Amino acid sequence: MSMNNICVVGVGLIGGSFAQALKQSGFECTITGVVRDQEKGDKATRLGIVDQATTDLAAAAASADLIMLAVPMLSMREQLEIIAPVLQAHTVVTDAGSVKQPFINDARACLPHLNRVVPGHPIAGKENSGLDAVDPRLYVDHKILLTPLPESDDDAVELVRHLWEKTGGTVECLTPDDHDNVLAATSHLPHVLAFAMVDMLASRQKADEVFRYSAGGLRDFTRIASGETTMWRDICLTNQEPVVKAIDELEAHLAVIKKAISEKDAHTIETVFRRARETRGRHIVDKS
Repeated sequence: MSMNNICVVGVGLIGGSFAQALKQSGFECTITGVVRDQEKGDKATRLGIVDQATTDLAAAAASADLIMLAVPMLSMREQLEIIAPVLQAHTVVTDAGSVKQPFINDARACLPHLNRVVPGHPIAGKENSGLDAVDPRLYVDHKILLTPLPESDDDAVELVRHLWEKTGGTVECLTPDDHDNVLAATSHLPHVLAFAMVDMLASRQKADEVFRYSAGGLRDFTRIASGETTMWRDICLTNQEPVVKAIDELEAHLAVIKKAISEKDAHTIETVFRRARETRGRHIVDKS
């Protein structure tokens, strides 16, 4: 599992945490961060997130044994188009994007060696972003989902698996469609709801008073609305159909509860609430 050069494109929360976790794990290689401006790259090097940094993606990709793309979804294709002409036949290309089928479509359109492509997605994050949010323990005990292509070489998949395991993550594989549908319901929809909830409250008259007297439940429920908006915009646009389907399903459930409240149907209200509480207790573990 040895290699000489890893290129991480985007050294914010996700890419930076991946790079720093590998460095602190003792994995021996040179990690090059690709950044938009050199000042950010110098800071990433100074903080020990990467070994070196550059704004020249093509140059970094040309000498890389593995390229990790950790950029917003709508930026993926541009990065793939830049690396395609300089990509070596052995170089593994992976990503950390939250939507898999669009990335795979872009890879098929741009890259010459699909056998070295291993799409991935770490199920971890924070509401903060950027270099200052980088955390080498971000992935410890978190699931990392890989969605290999039919063409993906076994050794490429195992290499990506090994790197994520070095960060402390637990790796599982599933199909791109399963990934995008499941994450639309369990991750993308909750973020849409949190953004919508805060926006709705902010549009009310006396909004300042509303927030002043809000309880901990609102703080906890809407924490993820502090997330990086460009990233979540791109996720919604690239996973459009599954996200809209999830919203439709939620609207149907809300309609049932709305009707029950309007009709003072205590039995239905309590049945739905109890079923939800019991389901959450079985499947969701709160982490301290």
